[in-house]
Amino acid sequence: MARIAGVNIPTQKRVPIALTYIHGIGPKFARQICEKVGIPEERRVNQLTDAEVLQIRETIDRDFLVEGDLRRETAMNIKRLMDLGCYRGLRHRRGLPVHGQRTHTNARTRKGPAKAIAGKKK
Repeated sequence: MARIAGVNIPTQKRVPIALTYIHGIGPKFARQICEKVGIPEERRVNQLTDAEVLQIRETIDRDFLVEGDLRRETAMNIKRLMDLGCYRGLRHRRGLPVHGQRTHTNARTRKGPAKAIAGKKK
């Protein structure tokens, strides 16, 4: 099992697909990494040599912000907005949608499960 950026990537999948299991690497960046290292996209993770895994690891460490560092930076950006007290920060603080979506109905992902209001029939 290959371990890259602190993540055990699946061994039976093709390399670009397996790299997307790392937080911060999507399909586009996974293809870019394969291109830089010179690995054909049809190769499976279990067919990689130790040297190729090491090259992938070094490329990701050098060129991409992934996993813990990316999560930390995202959290710091949200915290900065909340500390500023700007509109987006207030929406984050209250747990409401940030990008202008309606909240009269919907928005259940951000607001959580609906709470019943006592005595309300209509």
